[in-house]
Amino acid sequence: MIDIEFFSSPIGLGHATRDIAIVECFENISTNFVTGSSAAKILKSLDFKVKDVYKPPQFIVENGSLKNSARWLWKYYQYYKDCKKISNKIIEEDNPKFVVSDEDFASLTVAQNKKIPTVLITDILETRFTKGFTSIIEKKMNNSMQKIMKNCEVVILPEDGPDEDNIRRVGPIVRQTKYSRGELRKKFSFNKKTIVVTIGGTDAGMFLIEKVLEIFPKINEHEIVIVSGPSMSKSEKIKNLGFVNNLHEIIYAADVLVSLAGKSTMDEAREYGTPAVFIPIKGHFEQEDNAKEEGFVFEDIDRLDELILKKLEEKRNPLKRDGAQKASNIIKDLLS
Repeated sequence: MIDIEFFSSPIGLGHATRDIAIVECFENISTNFVTGSSAAKILKSLDFKVKDVYKPPQFIVENGSLKNSARWLWKYYQYYKDCKKISNKIIEEDNPKFVVSDEDFASLTVAQNKKIPTVLITDILETRFTKGFTSIIEKKMNNSMQKIMKNCEVVILPEDGPDEDNIRRVGPIVRQTKYSRGELRKKFSFNKKTIVVTIGGTDAGMFLIEKVLEIFPKINEHEIVIVSGPSMSKSEKIKNLGFVNNLHEIIYAADVLVSLAGKSTMDEAREYGTPAVFIPIKGHFEQEDNAKEEGFVFEDIDRLDELILKKLEEKRNPLKRDGAQKASNIIKDLLS
């Protein structure tokens, strides 16, 4: 028997990175990860025990806009059914004391049916991907999600605010580094004002990289560093780091971050005080909500050069938080 089976959604890298932050706070607790795609890659690179078994549906993004959301929702439902079968087999084999899920609802369903205590970590309490007739189906899925949440011992939200019922708000959950910013800049050879561009673990954000390449002549006096999950052509003038397992450190070392509006990346930028521009995928409700909180909308991509130059003039304002430790303590208390 292991202590915790940690099911981390592979849709984006943010779930895995905040889960890493939590697990790094554990002591003498045996943990296995279950995920897939780029999330499994980053966990393996950091020597965590991980089962790479999930194959999530990819968003269809054209010119920065989310397309065919109804089709994606249907594919997600099929993926959910596959994940139930996979998680059922893994839970039966490993017999964990607890199941912790970061937005993997299939594993929660299986664990709760087996009377195994569950913890959910999530950004959202409902989804809003579709409109019209398809939204009726999404509403039913949201109702099922709410029932699963109510049956959890604890639901951990990485945001500020009051606790209610079984919901615990712990604040942003961010990985820590043992290095100073100066040490990291030297480590990464950031010798000039450095603009880091990141799009996560898929090609959904390639439109953002393409825009940066387009405006490069207007900002080429500065160093441009691209962190891309998918492969892309090399450039002599732009440094491409490819896939990395320490984006939080690169964000800390940067002078400006340009990114999609994923919550974990945004929290890392706030934690380390790096001025940032967040461009959401148009039609992706969660990213649009996240970006709005920081004062950005999709259309800001058309003035990206102006925003980058403005952010280069901003002072750093780090906001150190302890969300990872709080989340870790909640889980440890349930195990004791």
